[in-house]
Amino acid sequence: MPFPIDEKYIAQTEQQLGLVFPPCFKAKMIEMNGGEVVPDNDLWQLLPFFDQSDKKRIKRTCNHIIVETKQAQQWLGFPADAIAIASNGSGDLLIFKKIENVQQLEATIYRWSHETAALKVVAQQFNQLKQG
Repeated sequence: MPFPIDEKYIAQTEQQLGLVFPPCFKAKMIEMNGGEVVPDNDLWQLLPFFDQSDKKRIKRTCNHIIVETKQAQQWLGFPADAIAIASNGSGDLLIFKKIENVQQLEATIYRWSHETAALKVVAQQFNQLKQG
């Protein structure tokens, strides 16, 4: 179940990754750290930011963005400049890609296929995605 998160935990993730997330994504996650989105009529679970405020939130966010991205980086064909933000439970991921020569992520959201390594744009920015 998603719940609000203190912005400092998002800032910690950005510092660890050396990247800045798009503002509309951060704003949604501050309100509800996790939840569901429905691009292309397919239900996706948003990966949370790691919330260390108490034991319950640590447990609820142990599958956070950094952990899931590091796992995905081990998979053949996962883009080196990608950060995982959601999973459909079948191995595919929604990702942001790093803007070249800048420490920032694009606003565009891509679907990465674990079977073909193909990328498909699902939204130009996060607030265009239907919430589940």
